[in-house]
Amino acid sequence: MAKEWILNSATNRFQLNFKRNVGAVSEEIRKCSPKTIKDWEGYYFKNVKPKEHIVDLGKKLYVKITEVIASEVETITEGDCIAYIFDLVIKRTFDGYMTEKATIYGQLQEMLGVKIEPAPDEWDRGYNVDFFIKLNGKCIGLQIKPASGVSHISQIFKERQLQEKTHKKFTEKYGGKVFYVISIKEGDKKRIHNSEVIDEIKNEMHKLQKNIQVDI
Repeated sequence: MAKEWILNSATNRFQLNFKRNVGAVSEEIRKCSPKTIKDWEGYYFKNVKPKEHIVDLGKKLYVKITEVIASEVETITEGDCIAYIFDLVIKRTFDGYMTEKATIYGQLQEMLGVKIEPAPDEWDRGYNVDFFIKLNGKCIGLQIKPASGVSHISQIFKERQLQEKTHKKFTEKYGGKVFYVISIKEGDKKRIHNSEVIDEIKNEMHKLQKNIQVDI
């Protein structure tokens, strides 16, 4: 398995399996409609690339692994490995999380037609609030929860139950409710999963706009 992983990684890295090197294999095998692997092999070497070409690609792969990759491996230190894992687990995960929250924040602002502001650090720590909407001297809290998939959403709602006390404190002090906004990724795009929360926020906004102003 380890050998196959190295061969596969190197082949992909140096693009030896790209169309320009091996031909349009998916299209060609459909043209061939082989009944056996021998049928496909004979067709390929006759109509796509000669056998010698495949041998040359294999030799090129060997050079890339034994000379290029081997020399790169020798330069890697334990410190490089530790730094990479830290970067992967901490920085890249955090950057992705913040990007997702910013994307959903933009969608919310457009749908609601109001200014949405980032919550101060003490609100994040004390009330579990990421963003807020200020209306008539009061505030509505928003907590954006990126979900890794539909199965993760039930876990998010469990977290919500644990945070109810802090959200209640926010409402008591600032007048508005705190709403959970769950974002989920579909392909390269992110969308609000619990879309019904938009109407719930709008209703809360309408309620606060009708109330008298209080100081924050």
